[in-house]
Amino acid sequence: MSEFLPLLMFLAVCLVLMAGYPVAFTLAGTALAFGYGAFAFGLFDPVYLEALPNRIYGIMMNETLVAVPLFVFMGVMLERSRVAENLLETMGGLFGSLRGGLGISVILVGMLLAASTGIVGATVVTMGLLALPTMLRHGYDPKLSTGAICASGTLGQIIPPSIVLVLLGDVLSSAYQQAQLGAGVFAPKTVSVGDLFAGALIPGLVLVVLYMAYLMLVALWRPDALPPVNRTRERVGMSRLLGALLPPLLLIVAVLGSIIGGVATPTEAASVGAVGALLLAAAQRRFDLVMLREVMRSTLRITSMVFLIFIGASVFSLVFRGLGGDELVEALLTSLPGGVLGAMLVVMLMMFLLGFVLDFIEITFVVVPIVAPVLLAMGLDPVWLGVMIAINLQTSFLTPPFGFALFYLRGVAPPEIATADIYRGVMPFVAIQLLMLGLLALWPALATWLPGVVYGS
Repeated sequence: MSEFLPLLMFLAVCLVLMAGYPVAFTLAGTALAFGYGAFAFGLFDPVYLEALPNRIYGIMMNETLVAVPLFVFMGVMLERSRVAENLLETMGGLFGSLRGGLGISVILVGMLLAASTGIVGATVVTMGLLALPTMLRHGYDPKLSTGAICASGTLGQIIPPSIVLVLLGDVLSSAYQQAQLGAGVFAPKTVSVGDLFAGALIPGLVLVVLYMAYLMLVALWRPDALPPVNRTRERVGMSRLLGALLPPLLLIVAVLGSIIGGVATPTEAASVGAVGALLLAAAQRRFDLVMLREVMRSTLRITSMVFLIFIGASVFSLVFRGLGGDELVEALLTSLPGGVLGAMLVVMLMMFLLGFVLDFIEITFVVVPIVAPVLLAMGLDPVWLGVMIAINLQTSFLTPPFGFALFYLRGVAPPEIATADIYRGVMPFVAIQLLMLGLLALWPALATWLPGVVYGS
């Protein structure tokens, strides 16, 4: 029975989180309860917890994690500066007279917001408030409208610069080094956030193309579901188009291009993004001290939550290791039929199901450090694994009945939109997500080619 204590502790954490308790305190509190309970029966050595101060100091000194508050600040500032509103109006004028044009505009704006902010909840809520009433007013099918908005909102999970990829890159880097040291490689290679950004770029853009292709096919098959906007084609002047598109595009190129090009670290690029977001808000005449105070408070709240979860996850991982959890997970995964394929399928399914009840931060800090070292020791590419995990979580957050994106949209959707409409509307996009996972599994080069070209690895 004692060998299954780590799994019981993991299950207890999931149950307490589902009950609604704060994540960081749940991780640390449950781990300490199990640790000291096991110590009373001689099953746990408390010397493992002596490593906690070093873990916390390591978090404090981790330069990569400085990018987190800067990217959060950038995203919140862009959300408050109404960049989405300008983009949607411009794209609507550009494509609105085409069948499905408004839906395509939503996907494109969602992509740009994802690359600008990287915050899923903010994107879904913003697009739900701005685009959904317009789509319904022009006769768009409610199911297709809500599905397109939810799907475009979750692009923030995979399109860099994504906070998910920043956190995942830091965790995978540690897991990759741990796997190599376990294999006797004492000069281990590393995987960086820049590697993950480059690896996720092509799959993210392929997803955008697949989303738009689906809407165009529906527009041909069911013209009444995606009608053109009932007005003559509005001429969108070049000045208006550039005024809406150029600032966020320049910001994206400055941040993402500097990271992938090796000009700046993720932290340095994030600082450029934060300053750029400030300048963009000022240029839009949306900036004042009241707004700055709100953005700073929101950034502080989100960042504090992330780093407190880091500390709680450190306590959890130490107790989990002290109870023999690492050996147990390795034995379970390596004994599965199908070898690496079987282990990968089980891990992806487990993460998909956990995505219904846990946020990406919890899964990144709790689940990934447990399973990633084992999978990487079995020979999987760390960049490919990271992109697979990100798309898998994106799919989970979109899948009824528990997808987080669905709850975000339900909170701002008009009362006449039934929850069942939202559920039915996202199902084709969930199928597209699963198709993307399948394509990535069959052709890992979709994720590994660009990092190899850029970084020569």
